[in-house]
Amino acid sequence: MTSVKEFHIEREPTDSSPGKGSFVFTDAYSVFDWGRMPDTIPRKGASLCTMGAFNFERLESEGIATHYRGVGEEAQALGAVENPPTRMAIDLVQVPDLPHDGREYDYDAYHSGAGENYLIPLEIVFRNQVPAGSSLRRRSEPAAHGLAYEEWPDGAVELDEPIVEFSTKYEESDRYLDRAEADEIAGNADIADLETVAREVNRVVSEQARSNGFVHEDGKIECCYVDGEIRVADVVGTFDENRFSYEGQELSKEVLRGYHKRTQPEWVEAVTSAKEEAKSRDIADWRTLCEHDPEPLSTEVIDLVSEMYASGTNGYIGEEWFAAPPVESVVGRVRGL
Repeated sequence: MTSVKEFHIEREPTDSSPGKGSFVFTDAYSVFDWGRMPDTIPRKGASLCTMGAFNFERLESEGIATHYRGVGEEAQALGAVENPPTRMAIDLVQVPDLPHDGREYDYDAYHSGAGENYLIPLEIVFRNQVPAGSSLRRRSEPAAHGLAYEEWPDGAVELDEPIVEFSTKYEESDRYLDRAEADEIAGNADIADLETVAREVNRVVSEQARSNGFVHEDGKIECCYVDGEIRVADVVGTFDENRFSYEGQELSKEVLRGYHKRTQPEWVEAVTSAKEEAKSRDIADWRTLCEHDPEPLSTEVIDLVSEMYASGTNGYIGEEWFAAPPVESVVGRVRGL
């Protein structure tokens, strides 16, 4: 099980062929890499599954290979089901163990057990803008990205060309990588091909968002390697994997991140401190060092965020999958959260 979706295996993958399985999307949520938070958000799981299926089917129509096989028990196309699905059928690849000693991870061991069908242990991040809180500002100067600023301005920076970065996937505290290390971690998968796929996914999601009044700010993908072919894996273009805005207001999991920063700063600071201490002490699991646990959300906040996911899904797809008000009517209330 991942932090917000269950993982079901129907047929195990082998060295030579993919298996079959499914994701079941729950209403759990996670922020700041904590894992499952104390509350659930009604309709969130169905929102992620519906958006993910819609985007996978768009990618497939554009010739971009994915691990997606359909939704529901019968693995049907999204248009063939009446209600928002929570189950997504997928092809499975091997995910070998990643041994580690403290924070030193043995990717050679990972790939020795990977065969020709494996999940690439990277996340590929694409950015269409650089908002005020982006980690990119802490890690680099504007000039490194061809931007004509001596220092980062206060507001969001719109990018003429997306920035693509690589980060680790299975380390306890994920870290951004330079291109050489990302290429090594990718194994047989070519890093240039991964970047090309990420840019194509970004293009497809951005075009869909723009056509319905959304701004696609950034996002990430995971990929698998199947007999020499890179396929998009996990789930794509949802309010958890990507950041979207509408009429200048964030409409994504970033809303929950921001809310916790404002209302539970002690917990957020404790998470940051625990990650830093774990790094300095060469400890993989930083959660054991965290001195605070998150508090539950109020019913009012849960209801509003649930409405954001449902209305946002309707708005992004351009179809009424959920009984929810128009996204325009939700924006103002989310802005006041």
